[in-house]
Amino acid sequence: MREEKTFKCGYAALIGRPNVGKSSIINALLKEKVSAVSPKPQTTRNAVRCIYTTESEQIIFVDTPGVHAPQNALGSFMVREAAEALSLVDVICFVVDAGDRSVGAKEEAILEMLGGVNSPVILVLNKVDKLADKEHFRKTAEIYGSRMRFAATVPISAATGYNLDKLVDEISRLLPRQPAIYPADMLMDTTERFLAAEIVREKILLFTEEEVPHEVAVVVEEFKSPEEFPELRTCRIRATIIVERDGQKGIIIGKGGAKLKAIGSAARKELEEKFGYPVFLELWVKVKPGWRKSPEELRRLGYSF
Repeated sequence: MREEKTFKCGYAALIGRPNVGKSSIINALLKEKVSAVSPKPQTTRNAVRCIYTTESEQIIFVDTPGVHAPQNALGSFMVREAAEALSLVDVICFVVDAGDRSVGAKEEAILEMLGGVNSPVILVLNKVDKLADKEHFRKTAEIYGSRMRFAATVPISAATGYNLDKLVDEISRLLPRQPAIYPADMLMDTTERFLAAEIVREKILLFTEEEVPHEVAVVVEEFKSPEEFPELRTCRIRATIIVERDGQKGIIIGKGGAKLKAIGSAARKELEEKFGYPVFLELWVKVKPGWRKSPEELRRLGYSF
């Protein structure tokens, strides 16, 4: 009698210091960009659920904000999002840089968090492609392994795809046996409105480089798609970019509006690829001093407390 395949399904959180490559890992696994990525740390602000499905498993990845010392209400929200995500998952992937030669302050904070959870933890050593010798990751594994017991240790490279299949195997091994929670073709548990705001925010971070760090938010004021309004042939999106200072507004707009036009053009192109229909994107920039320090303003912008 042939044995039936056992299907595994569950939640896996990725946690690590800002810019260690958590979003890049998810994007590489799903072979499509579903999470905001930029060279700047703290790009991810919400715990975003991304869904990886095969014939034998469904892994619902929770891409948490990078853990850091909060300096305002927004920072506190991000750290709280990361901590809450850990209490609701089946597996935790602690992502570190494969080249680490000591445990930094941010990793110390994460290790303290992990000490209070019951879920199994996998140590994920990312960016092995940057090592002179891939085997050098073993020293990093020893350093972290001396601090806590891991269910598995997996060296990977999100940039090249190295060993990502091994990471999936280790996560799947630790998931419960149960049917899929989401449809097989679903990649994100979020709205198109949320995705539009994230894509615009990512383009701002990319196009302004170090000139506008994280004092920026994007609010989608209007979203009308052909799916909701059959009479439309174009998805109409109107969004407001929130900054804290007049100087930042000028940087985002650029000389003669050139920078804002470039941001909008890049965002529109990616949105059209995602949604599969033409997009009309209208962007405005508004100054709201101290918005990151105000819980009331953050709630209005969609950050739940």
